[in-house]
Amino acid sequence: MSAEDIARNITPASMQAMVFDKPGSPLRLVTMAVPEPYPTQVLVKITACGVCRTDLHVIDGELPHPKLPLVPGHEIVGTVVRTGKNVISLKQGDVIGIPWLGYTCGVCRYCLRQQENLCEKALFTGYTMDGGYAEYTVAYEQFCFSLAAQYAGPEGTPLLCAGLIGYRSYVMTGSNVRRLGIYGFGAAAHILIQVARHQGVEVYAFTRDGDKGSQDFALRMGATWAGDASARPPEVLDAAIIFAPAGELVPSALQSVDKGGVVVCGGIHMSDIPSFPYRLLWEERVIRSVANLTRKDGHDFLQLAPAVAIRTETQHFSLSQANEALDALRKGRIKGAAVLVM
Repeated sequence: MSAEDIARNITPASMQAMVFDKPGSPLRLVTMAVPEPYPTQVLVKITACGVCRTDLHVIDGELPHPKLPLVPGHEIVGTVVRTGKNVISLKQGDVIGIPWLGYTCGVCRYCLRQQENLCEKALFTGYTMDGGYAEYTVAYEQFCFSLAAQYAGPEGTPLLCAGLIGYRSYVMTGSNVRRLGIYGFGAAAHILIQVARHQGVEVYAFTRDGDKGSQDFALRMGATWAGDASARPPEVLDAAIIFAPAGELVPSALQSVDKGGVVVCGGIHMSDIPSFPYRLLWEERVIRSVANLTRKDGHDFLQLAPAVAIRTETQHFSLSQANEALDALRKGRIKGAAVLVM
């Protein structure tokens, strides 16, 4: 009997998953068939899956045209249990991470100019293809990441979106940043601050007004200053990253950055940005967004993470508690990252 036959025999025919049917409805715990991998895919037994703000945007109907019904979740750590017949680099027993970017075509104009994050035919884990709020999932081999041993469990899940998007946002601020503002101190920020501090950058953290708990958390993580989002920092910033999905923060951030400074909007969704006077943008200040990630981002960041010795703070929930985890995230009750542990 081949290894593939053995793996097929020990893999159950069915699994539990949390399924999204339509905006405004809670996820349902269902029993469904374990998916079959395509020739270039692997079947993964999920160890844990992070609960990301992007999941909220999908479930709350703020991102259009999701696959329905859908298994959400795109910060997945798990073990390969079967491989498709054309898989080359992964084998049974490998521990891998599965991120938001699930597939790109490789031939569109964006892929050909090294911008696969903008691929015209991209598929996204937990949005346009089933994700990790389940006991098993499938993923394309070339879109999986190897993980250092210290990130092979629940603590590794936030790296796969919060960490990756935070890192891409950080790179987009440029190489001359000494004072960095971060608006919204959640999963992405608590990872990014460790990278910034490792590189000698001062971090100024902005939270919801009056959120003393998050401000204290930021200070414990190494922030130079932490205060209300409506406040001005004690020093002029070289750049700012906005993780909070609040458009009104853009003018505030522009007021806080120096000439030539960059304001990076790091989320996939944001409320409308209010009008503001041109003088806030003048003197070569820049506003830019971040969309998705590239595989290069993933490889670069996941090589950097052990060198920085990034530690994630996680709050664990069972698979059946996915709705509770999402509600806690929506209400700002998670310090660090929420994780579903299978």
